[in-house]
Amino acid sequence: MPQATKYPLLAKPNIRLSGPVDQFMYQSFRQQLEACPESGTLVIALTTLGGDPEVARTMADDIRLLEDHDDREILFLGKVAVYSAGATFMAAFPVDRRFLTRHTRLMIHERKISKQINLDGPLRMVVASIKAALHEVEHSILIEEEGFRDIVKGSRVDFEDLRERAPANWYIEAEQARDLGLVLDVI
Repeated sequence: MPQATKYPLLAKPNIRLSGPVDQFMYQSFRQQLEACPESGTLVIALTTLGGDPEVARTMADDIRLLEDHDDREILFLGKVAVYSAGATFMAAFPVDRRFLTRHTRLMIHERKISKQINLDGPLRMVVASIKAALHEVEHSILIEEEGFRDIVKGSRVDFEDLRERAPANWYIEAEQARDLGLVLDVI
C-alpha cells in the first residue's frame, strides 16, 4: 500500500508554512490556524532552513494549548528541509504524530549566540555584566536541552547522543529519522 494512501490526511495540510521561522511565519501560522475547522484532525506542513527558536517555541506552545483545550489530534508533516528552529517546532508533536516526505532532511544543532561584553564602568557593574551574560548562556543551554529532550522523547535516540552530535549540525535523512523513531513514517 502506498504511504500516501495509508495517511490520506497528509496530502492536504490545513496549515502550510514555508520559509524562515520568524514573526512573519508566526503571523501566517496564526491566520491559517484561525481559518481551520473547529474539530477534527489538523495537519501542519513545514519547510524551513531555520530561524528564531523562540518563535518556534511559541508556535509549539500554541499547538500544545490547542491539543489540551480541544483534545484534537494535530499532525506534523516536514517537507524538504526541517532545519534548526523547524526541528524545535517539530518537537512539540509526539513521535507518533510526526511525518516527513521522502528526501526530507532534519538538521539539529546547538543554539548559537553572538555577543560582545563591554567591560567599562564601576567594578561591581562590570561583575554584574559578566554574571548576566553567563546567566543568559546557562539559561539558553537549559532551554536547548528541554527541546532536545522533546525531540528524542519516544524515539530510539538517546538524549546524550543528540547532545554529542548537535555541535556539528546533525543532518538526518527522512528514512534514517524513521528508523531512529524520530518520526512515525515517511510518505
